Amino acid sequence: MAAAAKHLSSVTLELGGKSPVVIDAGADLRHAAEHVMWGKFVNAGQTCVAPDHLYVHRSVMNAFVAQCRAVLAERFGADDAAVAASPSLGRMIHARHAQRVGALVDDAVVRGARVLAGGAHDGEKRYVAPTLLADVPDAARIAQEEIFGPVLPIAPFDSLDEVIARINAAPKPLALYLWSRDGGTAEKLRTETSSGSFCVNLCVMQFAHGNLPFGGVNHSGIGNAHGVFGFKAFSHERAELHGGPLSALKLLFPPYTEGKAKLSRMLLTMLRRL
Repeated sequence: MAAAAKHLSSVTLELGGKSPVVIDAGADLRHAAEHVMWGKFVNAGQTCVAPDHLYVHRSVMNAFVAQCRAVLAERFGADDAAVAASPSLGRMIHARHAQRVGALVDDAVVRGARVLAGGAHDGEKRYVAPTLLADVPDAARIAQEEIFGPVLPIAPFDSLDEVIARINAAPKPLALYLWSRDGGTAEKLRTETSSGSFCVNLCVMQFAHGNLPFGGVNHSGIGNAHGVFGFKAFSHERAELHGGPLSALKLLFPPYTEGKAKLSRMLLTMLRRL
């Protein structure tokens, strides 16, 4: 952005961020678990629109976690050794990033977080197991930094207003995901929060949809890309207007006689009624 500013060039910035997921009490838990576990762990969590953390209604918290653990076992294996050997599980891009994500897990556990699944990591092998965490304190690094790895903190909630307040207290996310069967819940979350994109009963795929704008808001990005929206971002739509031989504007040219003043008052009255 600084380099572009020297030339007053247009820019779009995709800056990522901590994209939350909300699972309400009436959600299809199996459907939600299957999709969230894919959206989070595809490419070992190294996607900008990956779910970063979950808010799950307290009444379905245990059932949802059980579904997530079952999905992970089906996809990657039922024990640590099987997971580590799974050809379906990606690795971190390099050892330094694997060590960073592993350190986030260790810091959370030291501060009191519970490991619900996974937890193992080996920086030199670029390996971080698909990990679910609970009871992550706000002071933990993983609660403050974008994770960008296969680790998913899960927190219970009692009311949607509570979740909305937490989302709005944080920097605006690149994506916001909801699993719900209630249209009112979707409308409330959509209208009372701000995010780069908003998905209901789906995640990550908004990035791949060529007919949708892709971009963030404030800390999560500036401008839109993809499809026609990308062309518009880097194009200037120049206004063009042609005058004809007759012009009503002459009625408003000086000198301002009483007749022109009366005409102006009539026009203002008409505009107020529109």
